[in-house]
Amino acid sequence: MSKQKINGEELVNLAKSALEDVKAQDIQVIDVREKHSLTDYMIIATGTSNRQINAMAEKVREIVKLQGVQPLGEEGKGDSDWVLLDLNDVIVHMMTAAARQFYDLERLWLGAEQSRSADGKHHSPENAHSYSENLKDRG
Repeated sequence: MSKQKINGEELVNLAKSALEDVKAQDIQVIDVREKHSLTDYMIIATGTSNRQINAMAEKVREIVKLQGVQPLGEEGKGDSDWVLLDLNDVIVHMMTAAARQFYDLERLWLGAEQSRSADGKHHSPENAHSYSENLKDRG
């Protein structure tokens, strides 16, 4: 009996539901299809302890396996404050609050698009050296 392959969005919903079942906090889903070729989505969730993070990873692994999805890899098992579960189309990051704040993956992945200027004026020739010109004027 072969199971039909589930798509990335269905996998996100499964993983998110599994994380919610074990009381993961601040679950964030980031669509990285336009930014990254290795995966489609990243899920970032906070656990209150290393023990909870391991329970979160175990629950996600268990739920996706029931749907015929075999994780490609896992990093950080044991007493780590960051466990990564690679589900191919979805990468799940489960972290302590301290690790999440330190690595700030949301800023890394969301900040890239938020920091781009809509009109590109900051890259225009007339604005290229305005910062250094302002410094000269002060000195």
